[in-house]
Amino acid sequence: MSEANDKVIGVSELPLFPLPLVLFPGAPLPLHIFEPRYRQMLDDIRATNNLFGLSYLDDSAENEIPPAGHIGCAAEVTEAQTMPDGRSNILTVGLIRYRIEKYVEREREYLTAQVSFFEDEPEDNEALRASAQEVAATFTRIARSVRKINDERTNLPDISDTEPQRLSFLVAAAVELDMNAKQALLELRSTARRLERLREILTLVVGNYEERARIHDLAKGNGHSGKKFEME
Repeated sequence: MSEANDKVIGVSELPLFPLPLVLFPGAPLPLHIFEPRYRQMLDDIRATNNLFGLSYLDDSAENEIPPAGHIGCAAEVTEAQTMPDGRSNILTVGLIRYRIEKYVEREREYLTAQVSFFEDEPEDNEALRASAQEVAATFTRIARSVRKINDERTNLPDISDTEPQRLSFLVAAAVELDMNAKQALLELRSTARRLERLREILTLVVGNYEERARIHDLAKGNGHSGKKFEME
C-alpha cells in the first residue's frame, strides 16, 4: 500500500473545491483562499486531516457541481498563511485520485462528497520503466529547450529513474495542454496508457521546441559572428 493510500485510510468523505484546473498526484499547487465558504472549509480541514478534493470544472460549465462519477485529486494542505482579514495563502500537493460516488448533505456552504480512492492498476514493471525512461528523455529535451529560450541557466533535475506512475503524473502536470486533455490523463487507470499518450504528445512538439531554441541562440549571436539573422 502506498503512502498516499495510508493517508486516506478511513476517509470516505471529502469537502470539494471545484476549480478550472487539473491537479495530479505529487504536483504542488499554491492557492489563495478568499471566498467565505472556502475559508470555512480550510478551517474545518485544518482541524482534521488537511485534505480536500480538487475537481476540475470549466468556467463555462452550466452545472456548477461536478457530477457523480467525476474523477478528481485529493489535495493535502502542507502550509497555510492566514492574513488578518481572513484570507489565506496555502500550499497544497496532489495526493491521490478519487471518484465522486454521491453528495452528502452538510450544514456548510461548500460541497461535501462521498468518494472512493484509487491508484493505477498493477502492470509489468520492466515495460513501464522502459516507457518512463523514453518519456523522461523527451521531456528533458523540451525542458532544456525552454530554458534556452528563457535564458535560464539553472540545472535540470535528473528524472530518468523516477518511478513510472509518479513520472507520468509529474510530466502530465508540467506539459502544456488544455485542461480537458489533462483531465483525460488524470482519469486513466493505466500507467502504460498514460505514458504512451504522453510519449505521443511530447514527440509531436519536441522538434518545434528545439528549433525555437536554435533560432533563439542564433538571434542572440547576431552582430557577434559577422552574420545577420533576420526575421520577416
